[in-house]
Amino acid sequence: MLAACSSRPTAVPTAFTPTADSADVYPDYSGVTVPPNIAPLNFMVADAQATEYVATIGDLVCGATADGKTDIDTTAWRQLLGAARGSDIAVTIYAHRADGWVQHPPFAIHVATDDIDPYLTYRLIEPGYELYRQLGIYQRDLTSFAETPVYENNRQYDDDENHCVNCHTFQAYDSQRTLFHVRAAHGGTVVTSGTEARKVAIRHDSILGAGVYPAWHPQLPLVAFSTNKTGQVFHMLHAEKIEVLDEASDLILYDAEANTVCNIMRTQSTLETFPTWSPDGKRLYYCAAAMPASLPADHNAMDLALRYDSLLYNIWSMPFDAATRRFGEPRLEVDAAAMGRSASVPRLSPDGRYLLFTLGDYGQFHIWHKSADLWLKDLAADSAATPATGDAPAAGLRPLDLNSPDAPDSYHTWSSNGRWIAFASRRDDGDFTRIYIAHFDSSGRTHKPFLLPQRDPEYNTLLLKSYNVPELARNPVRLTPRQLQHTVLDTEAQTATYIPHPPTENR
Repeated sequence: MLAACSSRPTAVPTAFTPTADSADVYPDYSGVTVPPNIAPLNFMVADAQATEYVATIGDLVCGATADGKTDIDTTAWRQLLGAARGSDIAVTIYAHRADGWVQHPPFAIHVATDDIDPYLTYRLIEPGYELYRQLGIYQRDLTSFAETPVYENNRQYDDDENHCVNCHTFQAYDSQRTLFHVRAAHGGTVVTSGTEARKVAIRHDSILGAGVYPAWHPQLPLVAFSTNKTGQVFHMLHAEKIEVLDEASDLILYDAEANTVCNIMRTQSTLETFPTWSPDGKRLYYCAAAMPASLPADHNAMDLALRYDSLLYNIWSMPFDAATRRFGEPRLEVDAAAMGRSASVPRLSPDGRYLLFTLGDYGQFHIWHKSADLWLKDLAADSAATPATGDAPAAGLRPLDLNSPDAPDSYHTWSSNGRWIAFASRRDDGDFTRIYIAHFDSSGRTHKPFLLPQRDPEYNTLLLKSYNVPELARNPVRLTPRQLQHTVLDTEAQTATYIPHPPTENR
């Protein structure tokens, strides 16, 4: 255990002076709750007066050089977490200064009894707006530091090959079925089943456009998509940099086995987006906003853009009959507009009890909005029956206490056991989106989140990319990047067949 760190193993100093000042540690792991199968929580200590450090992490002794970085041995760390499951690990840091060693107050890391799904998939993208260059979808083994590409576009910019990849998703936390979109050159939706992949084109005169935000049905080979006509607006005088909004959006249903598509909802006066299924597959949840009342009848995109802060999305749901593949009457689930707010990205907990979503001041692309926070609805409380008024939320609705005060906390995903939430946040610097993980216990309480661990704790601040769309899975993607590259670059997209669905169109 004394050699549990690879950076200068050493012993705890025998002579030291206690100090009341807490150590300046990054990432901030003090008081966090972590899964018993997470990778080592390497950290760095900042102390301008110190030349070396020693940290005790439970029974492990870790030494660090002048840069203050620890590098915990993975095997020793796993043994430590296994022994500490359900209890705390004490961390004490000693800093060697010119006048001797000082001991900082210890802090605790709590080890939960609940594991987290071992694989986290995300997109790494430059925080710019002009080109789709040098981005990809990556897969991280959360039990270690292994990161592997799922798919990468061109490493060197080539206008003829320039394409975007986005909106990756799995069916019921299982990478047996997955999909992601390819935009611009080589466009289409890549759909996988086991070790096979194909590219499809979802288009027809009767639907608004290609699928955008996807949601796999938990059992059937069906995907509910929103189809969005999206644009970007750059502010000249505003606290926010950019606004992304839809000029139009509908809901469609795609059959991945039959390669057919039909409308779920096609409306002119309402914007529907972000579909998601209940865990039993019997209801489809989605967000919808009414067009602003002040919008001219013959409006154009700029008319809507100038009313960007009037778009308030509520969360609705519809029953789904798997036998007939038809949907019933919509039901209001979260009346965000009554609170003067706007909801996006609804996600149901695996037990079907909790509805997790992002709430902001307006709009639906909340990754850019500082007002964006994560909120929870306890579906057992039936909060839709108690309307909200003003700033007061309805019964059963509450913000999570893990939210940051002045930075977006946006895209989120549940673990398959419902005990962990991975979410995107800009709380570190306001510009780059990074992934945080929080424990959600059996009583519905969230605990202090922790930053995605890296072997080099400084990696997150040195990486000039944003993490985008974190998705947890029980198993890794089975196809290799080369197989997916062949599908994208060398095959033609198969056009989906449109099937009319009159009972649910034009609702």
